[in-house]
Amino acid sequence: MKKPVYDTLIIGPMSLDIMIDCEGKEEHLVGGAVVQSGYAASNTGARCAVFTKLSPADADIYQAFADCPADVYWKVSKKTTSIRNRYFTPDKERRECTLLSCCDPFTFSDLPPVSARIYHFAGLVYGDFSEEMFQEASGHGLVAVDVQCLLRHGERDGSMTYHDWENKKEFLPYIDFLKADAAEAKVLTGTDDRREAARILHDLGAGEVMISEGSEILVYDGNEYYTCPILSRNLSGRTGRGDTVFAGYLVERLKYEIPDALRFATALVSLKMETPGPFKGTREDVLSYSRSFYAGVSRRDGVRSHT
Repeated sequence: MKKPVYDTLIIGPMSLDIMIDCEGKEEHLVGGAVVQSGYAASNTGARCAVFTKLSPADADIYQAFADCPADVYWKVSKKTTSIRNRYFTPDKERRECTLLSCCDPFTFSDLPPVSARIYHFAGLVYGDFSEEMFQEASGHGLVAVDVQCLLRHGERDGSMTYHDWENKKEFLPYIDFLKADAAEAKVLTGTDDRREAARILHDLGAGEVMISEGSEILVYDGNEYYTCPILSRNLSGRTGRGDTVFAGYLVERLKYEIPDALRFATALVSLKMETPGPFKGTREDVLSYSRSFYAGVSRRDGVRSHT
């Protein structure tokens, strides 16, 4: 039987999320980067699959992806990852994360018998993936990694701390698309300058480097820097910003050049951030949003190219 072929296979743990906002309001959700990314990629028209791990006693995976077009593959884990996020500001840029439990690590042999153009690693904490998984995946397709899962460590007391990726020089050359937020980029490179951080990471071997922050998304390909502004009218759906923009960018890059892929992905995340939860709109919703809110931003100004 011929293997299914996907544009992207998104790999990562489900998460039982406890969200506490700056006013003390508490909310319990079934989420994780794999959920946010899976909805974003598949609802924009890509042929997408997700592979995750969880304990079925903790959550119903099919309910979590009930209205998501992605094909769902999963494996039983002794525990389900669970993270408590306490936010200190309304924009949710400052938070304290506590790791309550962690799922079993992923291995390449765990993956379903499918082919994918992009293997998208959407982990949550260090230890979700062995670094050798990136190397093995590179022999099967393009490799995309959100660096969060290589920097964020769960400590014995449940606190989560960020440490530089010890083996980055060895394994960055296997990564075609690398995603970090501004704080993570500083941990990796030691600089607050996002352009300089992107250059350093590319020089160490990463292909295209995306760095997100509150007002814009930056991409560097080794030749030029591209930026596009985030134009959300509210931040009620701020959770999942990085997962959404990265997932949208990846599937668009299979068809379009960087400026068009970045503009679409930034419009996608701007729209998503106006509604809590993962993106459940359509490709046409994103295009309509772009026409309405990016109309006054020319392509030259909206996706700026800097040599």
